[in-house]
Amino acid sequence: MQDKNLNYSDYLEIADGIYWVGFVDEQAHFHCNPYLIVDNNEAVLIDGGSRNDFSTVMLKIMRTGTDPRNIKRVIYQHDDPDLCGNIPHMKALIRNNGLRIVSHKENHIFINCCSPKSSKDCIEDLGFRYRFASGRELLFIQTPYSHSPGSFVTYDSKTKVLFSSDLFGSYDTNWNLYSSIFEKCADCTPERICPITGKPCEIIGVWDFHRYVMTSTKALRFALKQIDGLDISLIAPQRGSVFHTPASCKIVTGHLSSLTGVGIDYFLMEEECS
Repeated sequence: MQDKNLNYSDYLEIADGIYWVGFVDEQAHFHCNPYLIVDNNEAVLIDGGSRNDFSTVMLKIMRTGTDPRNIKRVIYQHDDPDLCGNIPHMKALIRNNGLRIVSHKENHIFINCCSPKSSKDCIEDLGFRYRFASGRELLFIQTPYSHSPGSFVTYDSKTKVLFSSDLFGSYDTNWNLYSSIFEKCADCTPERICPITGKPCEIIGVWDFHRYVMTSTKALRFALKQIDGLDISLIAPQRGSVFHTPASCKIVTGHLSSLTGVGIDYFLMEEECS
């Protein structure tokens, strides 16, 4: 996938009926990725975005040909404001009385601050799945403390896309929608500047993000264990680049599985060295 040919000002279809409807801020180097799933006349929005991103995200949703009233569910995989900040605006424009917010009960505590009167479902009460009218299922997999108590990821049984929330996220010093990780990255020792491309190493960006954002090495490894064994075609994180090849999915998972010094463990290591 050649990023130089992609128009980031428009929506981008990353899998069959799955659209990236995100916002690119070239100054921030920190890109958030809302995703829209369209199944016949039914749509689901995942991690809808911040208040400032609302107009961009909604315009891209409509450009896909989706009537906002066809959005039946909005899924929030954790409760950060860059995911949930535009809930009131989304609700006002969707204008669907059957609209429900899907998240974990721990997240709803804070989501209520954005939209106290919205109808909400806890993933536990749904049996950890959502079924479209067509029978297609989204599976919700808990990844607690990666990075919040109510964190989870979402797996689409049809396309085998994993919407991974902050898991597999990155600090985007050299952002493209699609990862450029390839086979030679499997056996490398990551360096700040890749000796092959001469660009900042993507693995380092992923490592840095997880060390600072995830709560602990134990929590990260538990999260990775929860998705081990899934047949994954593509990993779509809420921030950072999409891992769209079998090689990139395998390599980034391997590098994260061996990562140490995450969260509180990293902090304590720094304290001991100071």
